Amino acid sequence: MRWGLGVSSADMGHGARGKIRACGVRVGPRQSMENRKHFDAGRLAAIDTHVHIEPDVKDNAADEAARKYFGETGAPRDHQGLAQYYRSRNIGCVVFSVDEQLTGKPQVSNDDVLALAAEHSDMMLAFASVNPTRGGEAVREARRLIALGVAGFKLHPPLQQFHANDRVAYPFYEVIAEAKLPVIFHTGHSGIGTGMPGGGGVRLKYGNPMDIDDVAVDFPDMAIIMAHPSFPWQDEAISICLHKPEVYIDLSGWSPKYFPPNLIQYANTLLKKKILFGSDFPLITPDRWLADFEKIGIKDEVRPLILKENAIRLLGLDVHS
Repeated sequence: MRWGLGVSSADMGHGARGKIRACGVRVGPRQSMENRKHFDAGRLAAIDTHVHIEPDVKDNAADEAARKYFGETGAPRDHQGLAQYYRSRNIGCVVFSVDEQLTGKPQVSNDDVLALAAEHSDMMLAFASVNPTRGGEAVREARRLIALGVAGFKLHPPLQQFHANDRVAYPFYEVIAEAKLPVIFHTGHSGIGTGMPGGGGVRLKYGNPMDIDDVAVDFPDMAIIMAHPSFPWQDEAISICLHKPEVYIDLSGWSPKYFPPNLIQYANTLLKKKILFGSDFPLITPDRWLADFEKIGIKDEVRPLILKENAIRLLGLDVHS
């Protein structure tokens, strides 16, 4: 199948389904599976599926606006401080940076994210971020990162400035789907840019989850996580998650006390096995999120699904005895 950009399915090694050649190494899901074997999900209290590793920057307007919008959390921004924060709370985490130029913040390299997760492999998984609009370069980088054992990918269409269903991204998705890895898409409102002139250049239309419905149709075997309560498109996100078996929702970016009633209703019922705990660290901490989660109307039998069990199943994690 050819999606444009001069990159075809044949170019991506479909002759050996599930195995991709990158940097001269024959790989596929195997290396990622090997990394996940070290993750000790059984002993953890919860798994936070949405944790940002941020660069050390000063005097960045977008960063300052985000701190004003979310409030100062006091969360550690250095990498080892992040790891210690989660380890001290017995919470596992999925960590990533974002490959974007809109905010003016440099990306923490995917290799650094992988190195940190490898150092803390009993409780940390690395997702990579590559802007899929980079075309063939994005495809090659995805192959390289899969070879190194990333557990999935993180995309932020409003910051990366693309519609999720733009065919320019499809060769990139093809590589991820072949490796059988999940991808997180930002959906809904963006706290980044809120209050800045022109919203800091962030176009909210790119966060409409209906774009992701097309991706779920065209890549039916690729697990998709729609990040955040998708205000102002919450009904759309619920519908997509209900309709497409491979689509999940993470609850990051909002304090649970602000979750809309329809999201709580479906989390308790038809979507109880498709909703994931995510905080949006460091802008929202697990301490705050979990404290507020205790106070909302989630059924007792559903809480462990959201906090850990759904993530274990989606991420293919072992529960060590």
